Amino acid sequence: MVTKGSGVSRAATAGEAMAVVDARGLVVGWSEGARRLTGYAAGDVTGKPAADLLDGDAAAVRRMLLAHRDAVVDLRYRDGRPRKVALRICPLWAGEGEQRRFVVKAAPDRAERGLGELAFAQASMSMSVFDTGQRYLRMNDWACQVMGRPEEEFRHRYFPDTVEDAEHSQGFLRHLEMVVETGRPVRYESWTRSPSGRRMHAWTSEMWPVRDDSGRLIGTALAAFDSSEQFAARQRLALLNEAAGSIGTRLDVVQTARELAELVVPRLADFASVDLLESVLRGEEPEMNPLGGGVRLSRAAHRSPTPGVPEAAIAQGSADVYPPSSPPARALLTGEPVLTGTGDGSLDEWFARHGARSRKLREAEDNDLSLMAVPLVARGTTLGVAVFVRLLTPEHPDAFDREDVSLAEELCSRAAICVDNARRYTKERTTALALQRSLLPKTVAGQAAVEFASRYLPALSQAGVGGDWFDVIPLSGTRVALVVGDVVGHGIQASVTMGRLRTAVWALADVDLPPDELLTHLDDLVEHLAAGDGTGEGEIGATCLYAVYDPVDRSCTIASAGHVPPVVVRPDGGVEVVEVVAGPMLGVGGLPFEATELALPEGSVLALYTDGLVEARDRDIDTGTAALCAALRGPVGSLESACDTVLKALLPQTPGDDVALLLARTRALDAEQVAVWNLTDDPALVAGARKLATDQLTRWGLEEAVFVTELVVSELVTNAIRYGGAPIQLRLIRDRALICEVSDASSTSPHLRRARSFDEGGRGLLLVAQLTDRWGSRPSGAGKTIWAEQALPPSP
Repeated sequence: MVTKGSGVSRAATAGEAMAVVDARGLVVGWSEGARRLTGYAAGDVTGKPAADLLDGDAAAVRRMLLAHRDAVVDLRYRDGRPRKVALRICPLWAGEGEQRRFVVKAAPDRAERGLGELAFAQASMSMSVFDTGQRYLRMNDWACQVMGRPEEEFRHRYFPDTVEDAEHSQGFLRHLEMVVETGRPVRYESWTRSPSGRRMHAWTSEMWPVRDDSGRLIGTALAAFDSSEQFAARQRLALLNEAAGSIGTRLDVVQTARELAELVVPRLADFASVDLLESVLRGEEPEMNPLGGGVRLSRAAHRSPTPGVPEAAIAQGSADVYPPSSPPARALLTGEPVLTGTGDGSLDEWFARHGARSRKLREAEDNDLSLMAVPLVARGTTLGVAVFVRLLTPEHPDAFDREDVSLAEELCSRAAICVDNARRYTKERTTALALQRSLLPKTVAGQAAVEFASRYLPALSQAGVGGDWFDVIPLSGTRVALVVGDVVGHGIQASVTMGRLRTAVWALADVDLPPDELLTHLDDLVEHLAAGDGTGEGEIGATCLYAVYDPVDRSCTIASAGHVPPVVVRPDGGVEVVEVVAGPMLGVGGLPFEATELALPEGSVLALYTDGLVEARDRDIDTGTAALCAALRGPVGSLESACDTVLKALLPQTPGDDVALLLARTRALDAEQVAVWNLTDDPALVAGARKLATDQLTRWGLEEAVFVTELVVSELVTNAIRYGGAPIQLRLIRDRALICEVSDASSTSPHLRRARSFDEGGRGLLLVAQLTDRWGSRPSGAGKTIWAEQALPPSP
């Protein structure tokens, strides 16, 4: 399309777009301005028809230009786009014999320039132009509306003089300067209010350099638009992303509730509270029993920007009853979020019925509020409710909307899963710890052979319980068994296995087997347990150390099933590791166990422990055992203090494995407390044995025990002569009880039987069992020892 130009002449300026065309219509001259206008370099068009640059009827353009000297035509630019430009021609005088030429001047159509001006003024975003000194040159209507004053009041003023001295203003100025310094476009994002209002907005400002026709930078242009919606969306996504790592960091119900409240304040709400069912806080199954007047909830956490959270109507850890019409109760009972605010009848009624909340509301009566109550639902079960409150101020007038509700639901859903996981963990751990405590010894009565102290620390990184155990078992003859063991693994399964092994050790200890034989029987039991555990794995790994200390001869017999060796602290403070034959782990089967005997002077401390005490990822067993010896070296005072010292010296704050430690200080019986007689197998010596026992009791001042003791000695010595044979030994021990022992050469254990009416024998052991507190037998060398124990008469 070709139209006639305006006909207005103007002087050529430097850098104007001009071309020279000869009479044949070929381009023979091309200016730098023409290159900048069209994108074509001189080499691209020189010598080629000028008509190739036109988009339309070239002949019509030629006629229009020759007739009127100007025209508005569609010129095809290098990028392929046609644009309207105003062309004006001026003929050049030619000499005689020379072809006539024309100078063609081109400029953008003034009508299009006017359109651009209108677009600038009427743009739906704030647009401004600054000079290189950051002074206003132009502002469109929207920019004036944002700034709250007309353009005339800003023109030629330095930007910082027109705004408040704030961080965002300084950042804006710095970016304007960067455009001038670098000649490159920049983007600046800020969160501030506009000078014409109090409401906070997110602004995104695009700034770019403005150059003249010569390419010189003469100013900076910017376009700023309100990106509050996009900013809010990014904030919501950032909050969700942060929630993935900040909610549920620990398996703790209250901690999880606190993490939710801390995350949303102040980024989503000005106040947040998390109330849970009381059964959830106890680790029990959620039980929501609506009362006649509402629902009872316990405050797990609350948060506000104000230190001390004075906005809270109830204290953390306290319980409150929410009426059925209140937003929290409605959310809890329906399982759906409730969105409300000032002016809602149910909300106002709830505040009015709760004195504390009414006072808090009166304190904030200058501002309305927006409230949403979101239930905490996990796996289809409601655990509690989270309440979010936002104060509506001129700076932040927006109430909660559906986008906020959706965000709160996402956050509460994650928090609910974490709360439920923590609740389940609390329940399982409480059950496991109760099981653990029921299996570990508390106090051991009836033994005076050792004084002991112990510690048990389950690995906190696991289920809170493990398979380590220890025991102090009273044996006959004032002896005591010290046991420590370790089942491979952690958790309830390891605890259950530990309980079964501990029970088995008690049963085998009651039979009074020697340590090596006891471990052999325990090894067989573990094999049977592994074969019948029903898991298909078929293996149970465990270690055990079993030691028997005799305070009469101060000897200790130790056998080990793959367990770490004990440590002995001598009375003089010297420390040594007991060299025992480790033996195979329990459950291997088919391999023997060997016993080690050592003498322990009175006052020696025997340390039994599990490998969790001395072994760690950064420390081998030898290094750990050396550290244990160093911690125990020197005279040992209080065993309780010694246990604490050892744990402090060897363990990190969070042990990576279960730890059991048993410290036992040996005692000894004086020679005056033990009487021993060697007898032959002559039946006539039974009366003499009774006489020896009677005389000894008289020397001990135990005349009241003479009658029963004579009968016991008579029956046991008679049985030894009749069924056992020489050598026969009679021993009396006076400790916390009076013990009578008779040893013979037979390994056959006696047993009670009911004698018939006319039987001449078979009543001796029955009498012994009836007259004494306990009795039994144990292997002793090549034979056996039958013992009976009776309480000492009360002191006068």
